Amino acid sequence: MCKTLSELEQALSSFVGSFDVATLPPGDVAPAMFSAGRVEKLAAALGARLAARMAGLGPAKLAGRQAERELARSAGTSLGDARRAIEAARAMALVPELERAARAGELSRQQAALIGDAAAVNPAAAPGLAERAGHLALGELAGECARAKAAVLDLEARRRAVHAARDLRTYTDAMGAAHLHAHGRPEDVALVMAALRPLAERALAAAREGARRERPEAYAFDALVALAGAGGAGAPRGEVLVRVDHAALLRGYPVGAEVCEVAGFGPTSVQAVVDFIGSGDPFLKAVVTKGKDVVGVAHLGRRPNAHQQSALDWLFPTCAAEGCGTRAQFLQTDHRVGWAQTHVTVLDLLDRLCRFHHGLKTTQGWALVEGKGKRAFVAPRDPRHPRHARSPGGAGAAGELPAAGGEGGAVAAGEQRAAGGKRGAGP
Repeated sequence: MCKTLSELEQALSSFVGSFDVATLPPGDVAPAMFSAGRVEKLAAALGARLAARMAGLGPAKLAGRQAERELARSAGTSLGDARRAIEAARAMALVPELERAARAGELSRQQAALIGDAAAVNPAAAPGLAERAGHLALGELAGECARAKAAVLDLEARRRAVHAARDLRTYTDAMGAAHLHAHGRPEDVALVMAALRPLAERALAAAREGARRERPEAYAFDALVALAGAGGAGAPRGEVLVRVDHAALLRGYPVGAEVCEVAGFGPTSVQAVVDFIGSGDPFLKAVVTKGKDVVGVAHLGRRPNAHQQSALDWLFPTCAAEGCGTRAQFLQTDHRVGWAQTHVTVLDLLDRLCRFHHGLKTTQGWALVEGKGKRAFVAPRDPRHPRHARSPGGAGAAGELPAAGGEGGAVAAGEQRAAGGKRGAGP
């Protein structure tokens, strides 16, 4: 039993130095990765608490900067990340549930920073955020934290303040790569991204005909360059979607768990939604809901497929697979029951999956568990797989589709890949 941090460091260093990952059986790789992740989270939480302690040992400004530098140096992170970690550690002292989750190794430094920032504005939301953090991708957790803060803020005042602080900056890094950073209202950024989406999809479609394919983000950058080169004239337009609860729309502001946001970009004021609906622009549309039920789609395109697409964008702002934060603009529509079998497109039988999870379903037989919305994505042999629910024989029953390459090969590989997360965290 280690009695000091120094002894623990030596023991862990000795263990890692002699640990041969190549000798692990395939079935033990994912659990080992989970344990390693928890160790990393525990160490990060302890480092942040120690840095917060250091920041309180002298003049506030000087001691705070010294603590940030020391944490950044010891953890190999940036000063900004260190600063947010220290702020999260301070929030832990005020929110017992947040501290308990951090001490249990359930929160990474980034997760703790997000929840700590939200707790500073809305302390009551912290317990629920800490509880859900393990089931959400980091981007999804950021969205939940933004909604928690929006629930207690004057959204219209914040919208005006964000607009007043809008900016667009460029810089070139040490490697010679140029960076572009824009900051503004969610609805304005959504308009920019909507203009880029059709061009990016066109580039992706052209790439499918060639031998080389790149990340969706690469095509989005190409679309930005193409749009600038064309001066915006004649460029195809994408759609911008706002989501609002019916009661909030009538009242003029959301309360409690009600939602009012630009899909994929975060909370906004009801006035922004009213402006969208009243614009008459066919590319701006609003989905109105009561709870989780879609009750109306406000836009000028009245074709049924437009309604369904709008509803899907509302229901799936990110990939339906639990823990995947890939956003709506990079998702594919999936029929729970193959269209070749039904020849109908029913909203209740549609999901939205990223390319990685859609590929696992198509080629390896993986599937979402029964239900609606965000849920677990499981391998064919998992007892929760819908195939077992439909087959009286259970696992291995007649009717189970064989995976490409054989169950012992491709499926096992797919299980390991999915257990470890998809390649690239998504936007």
